[in-house]
Amino acid sequence: MFGLLQFIDLVLGLVIFIMIAQVIVSWLLAFNILNMSNRFVATIANALYQITDPLLRPIRNLLPNFGGLDISPIILFLIIYFIRLVILYPLMQQAAMGQIG
Repeated sequence: MFGLLQFIDLVLGLVIFIMIAQVIVSWLLAFNILNMSNRFVATIANALYQITDPLLRPIRNLLPNFGGLDISPIILFLIIYFIRLVILYPLMQQAAMGQIG
């Protein structure tokens, strides 16, 4: 059980890392520091978008329109940290003490 919980924690950490990369790339594209005509940049940007969009789309549908400001990554970070702190870490503590699994 503890191994499964550690794997879930690893996946959530990876999602956070990918989200940070996607936010940085989107900022760099918005300020024309990176150019989508570069094939490598376009490949990375599209891959990050395809990975993160299924997670962010439901959040974007629930949020009101803030103009050009997209706060859905912040909401997703908060959801992940809530899951980790309130659900996952207490379960990991119980599994480490041998109370579950």
